[in-house]
Amino acid sequence: MNTPIKQHLIDPEICIRCYTCEMTCPIGAITHDDNNVVVDAAQCNFCMDCIPVCPTGSIDEWRVVTTPYSLEEQFGWSELPEQEDIPADGNGADTAIEAFDDAIAALLAEAHQGAGGKAKAPASAAKPSVNLYNLAKPAEATVTGNFRLTSEDGDSDVRHIILDFGGTPFPVLEGQSIGIIAPGETDKGEAHLPRLYSVSSPRDGERPNYNNLSLTVKREPNGICSNYVCDLKPGDKVRVTGPFGSTFLLPSDPNAHLMMICTGTGSAPFRAFTMRRQRAYPTLKGSLSLYFGARSADDLPYFGPLKKVPETFMKKVFAFSRVADQSKNYVQDKLRENAGEVAALMQNPNGYIYVCGLKAMEHGVEEALSDIARGSGLVWTNVRDTMREDGRYHVETY
Repeated sequence: MNTPIKQHLIDPEICIRCYTCEMTCPIGAITHDDNNVVVDAAQCNFCMDCIPVCPTGSIDEWRVVTTPYSLEEQFGWSELPEQEDIPADGNGADTAIEAFDDAIAALLAEAHQGAGGKAKAPASAAKPSVNLYNLAKPAEATVTGNFRLTSEDGDSDVRHIILDFGGTPFPVLEGQSIGIIAPGETDKGEAHLPRLYSVSSPRDGERPNYNNLSLTVKREPNGICSNYVCDLKPGDKVRVTGPFGSTFLLPSDPNAHLMMICTGTGSAPFRAFTMRRQRAYPTLKGSLSLYFGARSADDLPYFGPLKKVPETFMKKVFAFSRVADQSKNYVQDKLRENAGEVAALMQNPNGYIYVCGLKAMEHGVEEALSDIARGSGLVWTNVRDTMREDGRYHVETY
């Protein structure tokens, strides 16, 4: 019998096909086909460089095997296989695996450095559809709207894009993402990989009961896909993959209290969350709070519509960092200013925390939550791990 080994795998149900891990791997051990992103056991040296960059924790999966799963097997998966029973061989295999586990645990602890880890979907969340359309067989959508969200005087050009799928089934839930395939080829003559964008409309559509959805897209100076999307015109056809994401989902529970923390286009899923709650539970009060950071009001997507959401329905806290004659404010500063409410939500079994935006915000938010927990006699890492296990703590940063 072969000596058992531990194999690094990627969960195809949770993976959002952003390909960040593949681009990060220093030895090319991660690859993809039209369906899945996978790890080559023959090449992986467990450097763990891929762990902290994964926004979903889908790459933090392991199986003890006697024969590694092949790339072909992994490409065909729609879900991970269960851990097989591996009998002890009497030659120290169990001891070797335990030692390996200790080494992996140490590497993971170093790699995660804080908020990393694999989240679980809220227990009451609807079951998502995942990876219905892939690179080989994308869906086609028609652009029906392209509207600038930020002021012409602002530093950023952020667009609200509406896509209609016509007769093509494309079910999405709030918190999921889709991939947009830009036309053309890379410098290497390869087709562009899809660029992931969070859906900013609720499950019944930007326009209720129509087979459409919306995206919130920021134009990046050298972004091939973002410039393509921001320049789309009504009537243009777009190739779409997805939907992706099975954990960053909205609880289907009117008693759930959501604290949403975001910067910039990280507001997209929270717009979807808010619209869904407004449509499903229009009389709810005090069940949502939003901490939204931007350089200024001119750079804050949906600032106008947000002001129309009643404060009794959703508490709105804005943090502006580039306003003349005002001190810089970031979302972590606003969290500390509202420490009492934040600490109460941490301890509420119906309290949920969602963080979405640029990777740079994550550390500051973690520090603020840690300080707030400490002020209430709590240990944030313990609170966070419990919330994550209960499907109540979610981070997606890029």
